[in-house]
Amino acid sequence: MTPGGAKPVTLVGSRDNSLIKQLRRLAEQSTAYRKLGQFWIEGDHLCRAALERKLTPSVAVFAESFARSAPSGWAQAAAKTVVVPDVLFDEISGLESAGRVGFLLDLPQPGVPRRGVASVLLDRIQDAGNVGSILRSAAAFGFRQVLSIKGSAALWSPKVLRAGMGAHFGLDLVEGLEASDLSSLDVPLILTSSHHGELLQDQLVPWPCCWAFGHEGQGVGKELLSRAERSVRIGQPGGEESLNVAAAAAICLHASAISRNFHSP
Repeated sequence: MTPGGAKPVTLVGSRDNSLIKQLRRLAEQSTAYRKLGQFWIEGDHLCRAALERKLTPSVAVFAESFARSAPSGWAQAAAKTVVVPDVLFDEISGLESAGRVGFLLDLPQPGVPRRGVASVLLDRIQDAGNVGSILRSAAAFGFRQVLSIKGSAALWSPKVLRAGMGAHFGLDLVEGLEASDLSSLDVPLILTSSHHGELLQDQLVPWPCCWAFGHEGQGVGKELLSRAERSVRIGQPGGEESLNVAAAAAICLHASAISRNFHSP
């Protein structure tokens, strides 16, 4: 079988196949990627986003129904291509409606925080949807580095990958950090607060900088508070007590994108 005119593929029909077991583990366990050194994405949007960023899947997995109409080049892009029955793909899928296509990709090598780079810092944000949404905003507004303090949602977990909608592939991600690892960032650290600090709309935000967003209930930790250059608050004339952290992040990162124009030579 040669979907989309690609090279021949391997047919897998057993639930006990080692690849199927690995994919099931990656789909079901949020931190399995750390031990396996690979992550699993599925669905047309995420797979297309990975290919647009020139990533090379270790394995492309097609459901039989998808293989018959797979886009030209999708199988060729992978080191190995596998076709499985639709019912088996459904069993390894993490989606309510299985996407019928998925890629197994190698996890990027662990990095360290880079100096002088516009960054976003996640301090124990635990909701995967919030984390993925913040990654999308970071990528959209020109931030290329996202740092994660220990206790935050796993950045390459299936839920964060789905919520990120492909943002992962355009960002440098560093997780498992301590606050002390941030001393060499060499950019101003800015915090948000519901009630303290100057109004964001009244300020010209420095560029580059590092925005820190904290735990959904507890906010930013004390050690980061002591390191921050400034704290800002988002004006809320409607009278709500606070914004969801992902919404607040989008507003702050957009403000940075606007300020960046004023800092450009």
